[in-house]
Amino acid sequence: MTTRPILSTTIDALPVRVFKTNAEVGQAAAADAAAFLQQTIRERGHANVILATGNSQLTFLESLRRSEGIDWSKVNIFHMDEYINLEPGHPASFPTFLRRHFLDHLQPPAGAFFPVPGQRLEAGCQEYEDLLRANPCDLCALGIGENGHLAFNDPPYADFSDPVWVKVVQLDEASRRQQAGEGHFPNLDSVPTHAITLTIPALLSARRVLAIVPEGRKAPAVQRALQGPIETSCPASILRQTAHAHLYLDRDSAALAFPNL
Repeated sequence: MTTRPILSTTIDALPVRVFKTNAEVGQAAAADAAAFLQQTIRERGHANVILATGNSQLTFLESLRRSEGIDWSKVNIFHMDEYINLEPGHPASFPTFLRRHFLDHLQPPAGAFFPVPGQRLEAGCQEYEDLLRANPCDLCALGIGENGHLAFNDPPYADFSDPVWVKVVQLDEASRRQQAGEGHFPNLDSVPTHAITLTIPALLSARRVLAIVPEGRKAPAVQRALQGPIETSCPASILRQTAHAHLYLDRDSAALAFPNL
């Protein structure tokens, strides 16, 4: 069944669709992702995908893993950030999140999964950048943080023209509060202060970018991204200059940007 948006518009270069519910956002984005992956595999024989983690991505990941017609053995999976020196197997680890909610459900299994290294810092960053450049990304599915971040490119440190694709960052307190608020850590003090992230140029290097942003807690960031200046104080605002990106909202996340829905 086709999921129909309640609003379709374009903000600058960015196509935006608003759906009634979080579930419909996930279904619509997954249907678009599945069709693109199927086409890519037909044309190129394989596909490279960068996936986000976090609670706002759950309906998308659950819908995508149930999509029919994708030969996952021909899909390589990357992700976009990881905390530094988090103990192995920690429930908040982003590779652990992807395995639990996505990778462990795929049939056939994904061709390969390349986790962002949480160790070895600069050497690990360079190795992951080399891997990304050797395997150009076809599809990037990302979210927008409560402070407007993309991956862990937080407002104090984001760079639209970053010269590197993977780097060590200090986390903005708003990002750390979000992680605690989503239940991944018991309190703010237990959230790591540093992480490794793909930079904005790395994320937007994908041939297709899907920004999947449900939930009312994201409404202020969505409003800034769509109606504020395009600047690093709201990193997600760069999506308005990214014609190969598509933004998926639900009624709650769109409430401030489109108050008449």
